[in-house]
Amino acid sequence: MPSQKQKMLAGELYIANDPELMADNRRISEWMDRYNARTTSSQPERQALMAEAFARVGEGCDIRPPFHCDYGYNISLGRGVFLNFNCCILDIVAVTIGDMTQIGPGVQILTADHPRDPAQRRQMLEFGRPIAIGANVWIGGGAMILPGVTIGDDAIIGAGSVVTRDVPAGCVAVGNPARGRLPG
Repeated sequence: MPSQKQKMLAGELYIANDPELMADNRRISEWMDRYNARTTSSQPERQALMAEAFARVGEGCDIRPPFHCDYGYNISLGRGVFLNFNCCILDIVAVTIGDMTQIGPGVQILTADHPRDPAQRRQMLEFGRPIAIGANVWIGGGAMILPGVTIGDDAIIGAGSVVTRDVPAGCVAVGNPARGRLPG
């Protein structure tokens, strides 16, 4: 029988307060304490800390503290990715961010989802849907990227937008819910 962590990573219904997952969360919480206390660290020092926690960290990445995540090990950053202050990534499944993507302050990237069936919610079940953000994307401050969304290369997400569905490459999406249009 698969463990709760195996179910989580597969995007299946699981229970988050499982001892193994709680230990993983404690590990990343301790890492966040160290990372977020290092506000005067250089970019190379922050990148070395990110490499301790994330699945992949491309050259030249920078995340300005404070930063928050669920586990860290489901986050993959391409080359030159930048996240400004106070970003939050709920990474119960894969979050992939492409090369040279810039993310404004206070952005939330949320893979965590919950059953629509109230009986399942009462059982404290949840699941995740992966998020993929392409290369050279610009996400404005305060935007929220919801579970299962893919954002194509060169897209722009307006500040404060709530992205509920996929955004094609080169598209500008703004609003709540975000609506896209191609430039020109």
